[in-house]
Amino acid sequence: MVEKLSAVKGMNDILPPESARWEWLEDRVRSLMSRYAYRNIRTPVLEHTRLFVRSIGEVTDIVEKEMYTFEDRSDKHGQADLLTLRPENTASVVRAVTEHNLLYDGGKRLYYMGPMFRRERPQRGRYRQFHQIGAEALGFAGPDVDAELIFLAAALWRELGLSDWRLEINCLGQPEERARHRAQLIAYFEQHLDDLDEEARRRLHSNPLRILDTKNPAMQAVVGQAPRLIDFLGASSVRHFEGLQAMLDAGGIAWSLNPRLVRGLDYYNLTVFEFVTDRLGAQGTICAGGRYDGLIGQMGGKSAPAVGWALGVERVLELLKEQGVDAVASAPDAYAVIPELDSVPRVLACLQALRQAGVSVQMHAPSGGQAEGMGSMKSQFKRADASGARFALIFGAEELAQGCVAVKPLRGASDQAQQLESLTGVQAWAGRLLGAR
Repeated sequence: MVEKLSAVKGMNDILPPESARWEWLEDRVRSLMSRYAYRNIRTPVLEHTRLFVRSIGEVTDIVEKEMYTFEDRSDKHGQADLLTLRPENTASVVRAVTEHNLLYDGGKRLYYMGPMFRRERPQRGRYRQFHQIGAEALGFAGPDVDAELIFLAAALWRELGLSDWRLEINCLGQPEERARHRAQLIAYFEQHLDDLDEEARRRLHSNPLRILDTKNPAMQAVVGQAPRLIDFLGASSVRHFEGLQAMLDAGGIAWSLNPRLVRGLDYYNLTVFEFVTDRLGAQGTICAGGRYDGLIGQMGGKSAPAVGWALGVERVLELLKEQGVDAVASAPDAYAVIPELDSVPRVLACLQALRQAGVSVQMHAPSGGQAEGMGSMKSQFKRADASGARFALIFGAEELAQGCVAVKPLRGASDQAQQLESLTGVQAWAGRLLGAR
């Protein structure tokens, strides 16, 4: 018996009708990004490993534990390179912007959609192949663009009909400010070693800021009393952060300060933020981002400021379900009911004309093949109803003899054929059908 193959653990197939919900979300994102003048960028899913080591940080969970990394085949010189499936896309966007010198004529607003890969324990809304939608504004230094990106995310929640979320913000300052805070943080935690778990002790001297982001309930008290980074900010960082707060207030966006919000990537500075919900359990963050002014220079480009965010598609779709938002599945405009097998060639020609005119039509095809005939009218109408189509097109022998097709509404109150149309007037008929939406 041949082995039945299955997908890799944590990497899921997205099947109809679920895939229609993804398309519904993506269509709304594209429309909104266009209104904010953000343009699409597409980067490879496979990058040199050193890109992520340099950008994300060598002492991070992503680089240490979660990346899918492998050695490429040796080149003609016998040298092999380490390659990684991208665990996030900001580094790839910055690499592309730097490599192609996209900022030569000024700042750029970009967005992306696509799969990312991390070897984590699969759980609700969090998988080993997961999908992100992100927005990046590169070449802009002011808090106004930080605010714009937050407004963009909030506008998306409104477009999708999502509520029950909150915005948390913090400021990480600049490297020298974080260095002063880091020294105080290490000194503080060294005085409370007995209260730290094994992971926190391991990070104490390599990345103590990440200890503040612990989810361990036993450490909450000691972390809550730790020195706050916001108390180490200089005047310029404070002005930037206060400017952001003023713009959020002016735009009617409610926010709260979370001094423990540090994000899991090393490249952030100044503004960091998260959109959080309590409707998804432990995986409450649905969108997160911040400013990363040093990353372009770190990638070998001419130093330039940048800020961006990314949302988890799976989590947003879970939240849509949780809140009962009807992510409308795509359905055909019409379903072609064909009583007689002999009429299929003529019906196909008609359906092609309808489709060229912009009408979405699904043709009935018997599951057992045409050798068994087209099936009963009852079974065809059952499939027509299940398709979600608004109309059934009935290509009966009598109608075809008159050069007509019967149109029956499937979603309205009437059960009678609504109108007859000549097959030679397909364009006009299609316009009226589409106008009935």
